[in-house]
Amino acid sequence: MTQSVVVQVGQCGNQVGCRFWDLALREHAHVNKRGVYDEALSSFFRNMDSRRSDGGSCSVGGKIQHLKARAVLVDMEEGVVNEILQGPLREVFDSTQLLTDVSGSGNNWAVGHMTYGSAYREQIVDKLRKAAEHCDCLQCFFLIHSMGGGTGSGLGTRVLSLLEEEFPEVCRIVTSIYPSAEDDVITSPYNSILAMKELTEHADCVLPVENQSLVDIVDKIKRMSHVGRTSSVIKTDSTVISGQGGLSGAEKPFDAMNNIVANLLLNITSSARFEGSLNMDLNEIAMNLVPFPRLHYLVPSLTPLYTLADVSVPTRRLDQMFSDAFSKDHQLIRADPKRSLYLACALMVRGDVQVSDLRRNIERLKPSLPFVSWNQEGWKTGLCSVPPVGHSHSLLALANNTCVKPTFTELRERFTKLYRKKAHLHHYLNVEGMEQSFFSEAVSSLSSLIEEYDHLDATKGRLMPDAPRLSIAR
Repeated sequence: MTQSVVVQVGQCGNQVGCRFWDLALREHAHVNKRGVYDEALSSFFRNMDSRRSDGGSCSVGGKIQHLKARAVLVDMEEGVVNEILQGPLREVFDSTQLLTDVSGSGNNWAVGHMTYGSAYREQIVDKLRKAAEHCDCLQCFFLIHSMGGGTGSGLGTRVLSLLEEEFPEVCRIVTSIYPSAEDDVITSPYNSILAMKELTEHADCVLPVENQSLVDIVDKIKRMSHVGRTSSVIKTDSTVISGQGGLSGAEKPFDAMNNIVANLLLNITSSARFEGSLNMDLNEIAMNLVPFPRLHYLVPSLTPLYTLADVSVPTRRLDQMFSDAFSKDHQLIRADPKRSLYLACALMVRGDVQVSDLRRNIERLKPSLPFVSWNQEGWKTGLCSVPPVGHSHSLLALANNTCVKPTFTELRERFTKLYRKKAHLHHYLNVEGMEQSFFSEAVSSLSSLIEEYDHLDATKGRLMPDAPRLSIAR
């Protein structure tokens, strides 16, 4: 059995990560009624009860003190991590796997990447190594961070480069939360552009999630819940409304948004945590969905996003789930994949769904989805028999699609507006090790990425002899 380690960096990364661990424990408790420590649990949890190292009884739902998450929590402000340690999940995290400071990165990528990255390098590497040593067969690192703040963008991408340095053979899948245009952090375009260069260079796969998309989804679900029709009543154990997510205190406005991202992680890791007739190896995501090494940004789409009151699922609704996965409303970034080009696509299905259902829906949808000419059969599929709690089945689609280009173009435009005025630049250049050339290199890297997507769109994905930029991944 393989294991994976989740690395949570910054306020956003730790809040999303906390929701993931809370929901993962609920899923395992729902399936593993006797609370036996088994292979499914070992994929993301360690058994700390030495008396039961042979896989004996170890309660999941109640006495969880013997389970420790395979996680490393890093934040340069201690608030969120302290909140986690005072909440219901405090026993799930090993104190030796936590790293905090008190002052924060001041919404400055350079402080996170340079200052804290250098000061805490050895401690971070030590914690990553210890987490890896607890794994029999380490398969994947999941990094969760935001792009807009200082610690998430700066230290998060520093941690990413350390992962590549220390564990070059281990897959690195990054969930990156992108700020909206109305972000209250004025320097977020700087932070995001600087972080993008690191993601392009050091990640195997990036799952971009836009804050604005999460806001839109949550607002839509709230409107549906107020309609009052029986068919649109949201259950209390739904994807969005699911308790405190391991944090103490009242539900916060962004908890529902974090919960959607946590469910993305639940779905992508389901095949590693549970049995299925067609399980997808996490390494296969990068291997099958990334034909060009730099174009590893995968658009996530999740369905259903809520639990309907009637959970009986006729074929019509099952087919609708597949259609929804390719609609703009269920994507976690604002884009239209059907008007852009697919390089590859993965469908990760959970619940009582047959391989024949999967094949039938792929054949039904294929004519409306523009794939590159050299990868018409570029589908990767996974079937996990265990559905999320409160659902009969669910689907995560990961599309390597040129539709990410407008998101990156908009980001570059917001950066250029600030940079042209040299606004707030001195805050960055005053940081030891930071040079102005970092900005020009970062925007050049992003422009090059956008050009590569442009080239694919212009040629409709045909492999042209004059395409030196696009080297095939090996």
